[in-house]
Formats: sequence, structure tokens, C-alpha cells
Amino acid sequence: MKNKMSMHRKAEKLLHHLCNRIKSRKDHKQVVAVAKSAMFEAARLDMDTVVTSILDTCPTIVYCLDDNKCSVFHIAVENRSENVFNLLCQKSIQMRDLAEMVDVHGNGILHLAGKLAPPHKLNSVSGAALQMQLELQWFEAVEKVVPSYVRSTTNKDLKTPRSVFTEEHKNLKENGERLMKDTANSCTISAALIVTVAFAAAITVPGGNNSDSGHPIFSKKTAFTVFAIANAGSLFTASTSMLAFLSILTSRYAEKDFRLALPRRSIIGLLTLFLSIILMMTAFSATVYLVFGQNQSAIAIAVAVLAGLPVSSFVLLQFPLIVALVSSTYGPGIFRKTKRPTSNRRPKESETQPTDIERGRKIM
Repeated sequence: MKNKMSMHRKAEKLLHHLCNRIKSRKDHKQVVAVAKSAMFEAARLDMDTVVTSILDTCPTIVYCLDDNKCSVFHIAVENRSENVFNLLCQKSIQMRDLAEMVDVHGNGILHLAGKLAPPHKLNSVSGAALQMQLELQWFEAVEKVVPSYVRSTTNKDLKTPRSVFTEEHKNLKENGERLMKDTANSCTISAALIVTVAFAAAITVPGGNNSDSGHPIFSKKTAFTVFAIANAGSLFTASTSMLAFLSILTSRYAEKDFRLALPRRSIIGLLTLFLSIILMMTAFSATVYLVFGQNQSAIAIAVAVLAGLPVSSFVLLQFPLIVALVSSTYGPGIFRKTKRPTSNRRPKESETQPTDIERGRKIM
């Protein structure tokens, strides 16, 4: 750990030294030639500190383009570099200009956001459904920072950003749909079994009923009250879980459903299924204690330990998925608050770009 921190400090010192050397050069074209490729590579690797240092040294370099006429903003979006993306979004004037640029294929940054993410970025989250959700989050984040007219512009293939997204993510959407349905099928069966067991236990109470009054024999025992509450809770939560997963099976699976609707239903279904398992084990433990363990503490302890096994297994196997779903759906996300450009009108051909852009294109 100390070695990594030491290397990081040395790298920062080296970067600061190189930026000072670049700043001391008087030839602007030479400065750009040295710093441009470094900035583009840093944007690909999501090294926002490097991009910040280069832009502080030479602010106009932000308007430089690569061989495909892609700006640093294009590169950050295409490579899903969220730190560089957030950095550029804070620069409102430059962001407005960069958001309207197109590459050699006529693709704006929203077209590039519609393309499938690089594999190493896509695999940063597990499961096709969460990957689809992440891609939708990216598309929506970029959509917020471009002028409204850009959403309907077409590239040289006459495709809008939304049509590019649909075409590029067709296989991922199908894989996500298959994964969600398989998970929902399995969990629906589990929830239905718990409902069946809980309902049967409610009818056939432990110890039976008093032949004279018809009341349960153990009705005055504390353990029986625990059994009744836990069994009822298990029945209700399992029923809720079953309905949540059935709603997933009957969903239309539109692209936007992967953003909030499907993850929300999965969270509800998994959490209520988890609660129903806990309550079912509690009800079972109370029943065993009533029948066998009131005078035998060893049996009560053994039952309590064994009842924790399925709960622990569920936590170890499924809880990471629940945490990932909650974090990606309701968490702060990977994007900081972005600002929409103030101008939403389509620019006229007679209008000229700002002087800084012209300067940046001439020196690229």
C-alpha cells in the first residue's frame, strides 16, 4: 500500500513537472502536439487528474480533435470514462461547444453514448440486466448535457442516437430479458412453496386444538404467539414476492424498463422473499420448541443453529445481488449532477464557431 502511495506521489510530481515544461514553451503548436495525444489517451483510460493538469496548462487544447475528428468529450463518452465526463461537464462553455461537434461519421456524443460500451467497462457490473441498466444511465446522462435538437439528428448512416442505441444493444437486451425471466421463474416457484407451507401451517397449528373450546392447546404460550406472527408474516411476504416476480414475467421488456421498473420489481421480490424465509424459519423453530424443546434446551439450541443455515446461505449467495440492484437503482450513481447547455436551438450554417474552436482546429 505504501509503495502504491509513493508511486502515485511520484507520478503526480512528474506530471506537474511535465506540465510546467510544456507551459514554458512559447510555440503554441508545439505545445499542442506534445499534449494532445497525452490528453486523448488519458481520456480513454479515465485519468481525470491528467486531463485536468493538461487543460489547466493549455485550456484551448480541449477543442483539439483526433484523426476521426473526435474531441476529448467524444473519447470520454465512447470509452465510458465517467471521471473525465464529469470533469468536462463542469466546464459549461466548453461543454456546450463540444456537445455539438460530430466526428467523421457524423456521430455526435449522443450517438457514441448509444454504442455498446467497451467490454472491460461493460463487465464492471455482473449480469446482462445490470449492464443494460448502466448503459441506459450513460445514455440518459449524456442526453442531459446535449441541446435538445441533437436527440433527433442523424449521422451519415441516417440513424438517430436512439436507433443506434437500440441496434447496438439488441443482444444485450435479449440476454437481460432471458436472465430476468429465468430468475423470476425460479423465485416465483420458491415463493409459491413458502406460501403453501405457511398456509398449511396456519390451518394445522402445532399441538392441535382443544376438543371442548376449539382453541389451540398452546395458545397461551409465548412461543405460540411467535409462531402465529412469524407464520402470518411469512405468508404475506411470500405472496408479495410471488406477485412481484409474476409482474416481471408479464413485463413488456421495453428498453426503458431496464432502467427502473424491472430492477425495482426485482428488489421488492428478492427482499420480500428473503424476509419470508427468515419468518418461515422462525415459525418452524417456534413449532419445534413448543412440541419438543420446552424441557430440552439442547433441542432448542440445535434447532436455532440449524434454522440459521438457510438464512445464512441466502445472505451469502443472493444478498450481493440485492445490494448491487439497490446501489445501481437508488444510489448516487457514477455521474455527478450535470447541466444542460443553455442553447437548445439548431445552429444556422451562417453562424461561426467561437474563436477558441477555430484556433483549436487549426493547430490540431
